[in-house]
Amino acid sequence: MPSNSLRSTLDSLATSFAGAVLDAIKGASIQELLAESASAPRRGPGRPRAAAAAPAAAPAAKAARPARSSGRLARRSPEEITKTLDRIHGLLKGKKSGMRSEEIRKALKLDVREVPRVLKEGLAKKKLKSRGQKRATTYTVS
Repeated sequence: MPSNSLRSTLDSLATSFAGAVLDAIKGASIQELLAESASAPRRGPGRPRAAAAAPAAAPAAKAARPARSSGRLARRSPEEITKTLDRIHGLLKGKKSGMRSEEIRKALKLDVREVPRVLKEGLAKKKLKSRGQKRATTYTVS
């Protein structure tokens, strides 16, 4: 029965510890409690963010990144879309066999996310014709 005496000893120690902690909290003022809870670092589950882990290294990492931004493009006006479509139309006039989307993008230095909308607009306005499927699609002037 030694485990029973160990268990009862641990239970009595845990009860006395919990009672002492409660007495300390009851004896403290609200200002002391708020100061303690505010100074304690809050940490959620999982790994900390890289920026929080190395704040001094963050500016150096940003400088090393390319200038291209990620995320959504800014909203483009119909005039900007028409202007880009006119540039694509002008490029394709000289290409009898047509060009693929990737080739158009590289030639005009357009953003990857910008091209599909402009090509769709060109097809809808019948300024462009397409032949092929998926990446093999070639665009020509109507």
